[in-house]
Amino acid sequence: MLFALLCTDKPGALQLRLDTRPVHVAHLTKLNEEGKLAFAGPFLDADGKPNGSLVVVKADSAEAARALGEADPFFKAGVFESVVVKPWTWTFNNPEA
Repeated sequence: MLFALLCTDKPGALQLRLDTRPVHVAHLTKLNEEGKLAFAGPFLDADGKPNGSLVVVKADSAEAARALGEADPFFKAGVFESVVVKPWTWTFNNPEA
């Protein structure tokens, strides 16, 4: 099952996000290699700077999806103010359909 992780950065967390990005990318790369990542990318503010993330993962439950989100270096470093986990269905342009 797919779950969307809607992650909102804490105000003023841009530098922490930039500093943590290499290990965050390594984490997502590992999830992708394990077949647990559908896709991911940052949300952008009006100035085009990242201020959150959309990460869609494959997991057996919302709890398992949340655990993947909480293992993210951005979460561990305190970049995210909140992470909302929602079940999600890929309807259009799904490469696996």
